[in-house]
Amino acid sequence: MLAFTFRRVLVALAVAFTVSVASFLLLHLSGDLATAIAGPEATGPQIAQIRQDYGLDQPLLTQFLTWGWRALHLDFGNSFYFRESVIDLLAARLPITLYLGIIALGVALFVAIPLGVVAAVKRDTWIDRTALAVSVLGQAMPSFWFGLTLILIFSVNLRWLPVSGNATWKNFVLPAIALGYYAMPAVMRLTRNGMLEVLASDYVRTARAKGLPPRKILVRHALRNAVIPVIALSAVQFGFMLGGSIVIEAVFSLQGLGQLAWESIARNDFPVVQAIVLVLAMIYIGLTLAADLLNAFLDPRLRQA
Repeated sequence: MLAFTFRRVLVALAVAFTVSVASFLLLHLSGDLATAIAGPEATGPQIAQIRQDYGLDQPLLTQFLTWGWRALHLDFGNSFYFRESVIDLLAARLPITLYLGIIALGVALFVAIPLGVVAAVKRDTWIDRTALAVSVLGQAMPSFWFGLTLILIFSVNLRWLPVSGNATWKNFVLPAIALGYYAMPAVMRLTRNGMLEVLASDYVRTARAKGLPPRKILVRHALRNAVIPVIALSAVQFGFMLGGSIVIEAVFSLQGLGQLAWESIARNDFPVVQAIVLVLAMIYIGLTLAADLLNAFLDPRLRQA
């Protein structure tokens, strides 16, 4: 297990370094940052002064090393637009996005796992086909359209839940459903396929031959093994939710990291955009690493991979 952990950590560090280089270069290759910061009406001397003030006149490698060293110390500089520390902005907005992602993942797992189990047990019945139809619909439906539909039904017509904001837990109900529904189909299909494979295995047939109760076979023997791949997928889906929350946060006006990213991109606030990309990527890499290690702990066969 120690050797497996060491290999996975090395891979995670390599991916983290690649992501940091990519996030740095993408902004610098998008155009002249000094001109974008100064604005369209700035004169040549003003642009040159800005380039010198922000170190943009230095070689690209020097800029990257300086930025990387500061990022290791959580120093992302100051926001061009908000005129405050980038790390303070992230610290204020990140909990909202994490809270939304955790609730959305909980909604997805709470619905998808039982639905996948029932679909596998009732294979080729109307229940199975209905579950698959729900899965296809969830993948095909745009999340922003689904979010607007939820607002129209539950906020405008029924007036059960607030339209926007993040003041109370009620503000997170509709965004979590909209965000979780997009992740639910993949979890449901994986659970169904895993259950079908496990239910057809020899040890399940042996358990049935011994006369064990069907519920005990289903929960203790089948679901316990079928849910192992779901762990890794859940970590990946949670990372996708954090990165893709920008649309949902914009629809429901949640002041999270996604909304901050949208505002920063629209205002050419490059330090904030760089920091958000890097932080979300590091969270995603950490989640993937944790899922790999947990899967290896639960299934010793993966340690030899």
